[in-house]
Amino acid sequence: MEDLDNKQLTVTIAGRPYPLKIKANDEPVIRQIVKEVNEKVNKFQLTYPNREKQDCLAMALLAYAVDLHKASSQQSASSPEVSEKLSRIQSLLDEAAS
Repeated sequence: MEDLDNKQLTVTIAGRPYPLKIKANDEPVIRQIVKEVNEKVNKFQLTYPNREKQDCLAMALLAYAVDLHKASSQQSASSPEVSEKLSRIQSLLDEAAS
């Protein structure tokens, strides 16, 4: 049944085709991400017209990596607070059950 959920998809990033095997329900998200990546690469190409497309692709990747790192840092910074609240809820549930 897993094969029924999988799908072959070829996306084009920075002018190059990349064949992918994906879950069928992931297709809209992947297409949106591909669109955003291509827009970011095009933006870098306009900003740095003397750079090769590969350089612009690398800069787009770096920009996404920085955004991901910032998001994960912010999430882990709030994580102790969330863990404490979950522990308090668990304690209250334990007390209510006894």
